[in-house]
This record gives sequence, C-alpha cells and structure tokens, in this order.
Amino acid sequence: MKTFTTILALASVLLINAQSEKTANIKITIENVLSEEGSVIASLHNEDTFLKSPGVKTAKEPAKKGEVTLLFENVSPGTYAILAIHDSNSNNSIDFDASGMPLESYGQTGDINPFGPPIFADAKFEVNGEDQEFRIRF
Repeated sequence: MKTFTTILALASVLLINAQSEKTANIKITIENVLSEEGSVIASLHNEDTFLKSPGVKTAKEPAKKGEVTLLFENVSPGTYAILAIHDSNSNNSIDFDASGMPLESYGQTGDINPFGPPIFADAKFEVNGEDQEFRIRF
C-alpha cells in the first residue's frame, strides 16, 4: 500500500508539471513572395539548431504571390527564432552563388544582419504559452 501511495503521489506531481508547461501556436505571415514557383519553408530554431540543422519544427506551404501564412503548433516554452526561405526550385534548401550570396528570398524574425548571415540574438523571441503572430518580409 505504501508503494501505491508513493506512485500515486509521483504521478500527481508529474501531471501537475506537465500541465504547467503550456504550449503555444506561432503563426507567421511571409510578405513579398515574388512568384508562385516552389514553396515557402520556415523553420523554428533554438540556439543549438540555428543555422546548423533543420530546426525543432518546420512548416511548408506552396508559394503564392504576395503573402503565405504558416503555422507552428504546440510549441513548448523557450527561446526560439524563425528562418524562412522561398524555395523556388523545390530542393528544400536555400541556394547560394559562388560568392556565398543567397539566390533565393529569405527572412527571419527580428532584425536582419545586413553584413552577413543571420544571428540568433537578432532573431530570437520567447514562447511562454501564449499564441503569437509574426510578419516576415522577404
């Protein structure tokens, strides 16, 4: 009986902790999509995945001239940044010229670094359980 009570107490604590970590939805609207070729891809990153891997979540929609809206659902609390590209040739990555300049449109949350690649500190935002919306301009 003592073991059952201990297990029940532990389960209650775990349930309370799970309920206190409220997830959020993040809606992003990409502005200035110039063509209907390919798709618009956005990736949600933490500091460890930023510019190093696909990200913790990815959203993809067919490109549409003007604006495209994407949604990240059930995002856990934390610090994140969003990177977005117009993958006009559908190869699932951004293309660069020989000098390293992007050939496809891109954007991020926060401020763009005009002198080099995106910087996490410029793009980061906090998720605290409240739904959020961002506009990113290509």
